[in-house]
Amino acid sequence: MKVISKSIEIAAPKERIWDVLLQDKYGRIWMDIFSPGSHALTDWELGGKVIFTDGSGGGIFGRIIIKEPYKIISVEYDGLLKNNLEDTTSEEAKPWIGTHETYRLTEKETITLLEIESDMIDDYYDMMAEHWDKALLKIEELATSA
Repeated sequence: MKVISKSIEIAAPKERIWDVLLQDKYGRIWMDIFSPGSHALTDWELGGKVIFTDGSGGGIFGRIIIKEPYKIISVEYDGLLKNNLEDTTSEEAKPWIGTHETYRLTEKETITLLEIESDMIDDYYDMMAEHWDKALLKIEELATSA
């Protein structure tokens, strides 16, 4: 397991970037980079369930374990979604259990630093790191074009 750590400075207020991260209408745009049709099924509330899926019946699911509006949100994964069913016991699902994905926002004057950290299985690290580079640019585009 490795950790993908990426960041980008965005010329937008943290509130705007927060909206781009969490609102479905924006999330469907930037999450599409990871897999066409990707989106989050969640209310984004602390302790709430979150499912990241592309509509094919597959994905990953977990819980919101940290939420400080406009500052940080973190997910702890509980397993994989396979054929629209939660899988916590297969050999494929087990490595993902207990992994985390975290988004942090730090505002300094007119710039907001967005930092992401995502625990990643070695086999997916290079591909997902590349996807995150593209996703951060898309998040920046969405946050600055209003």
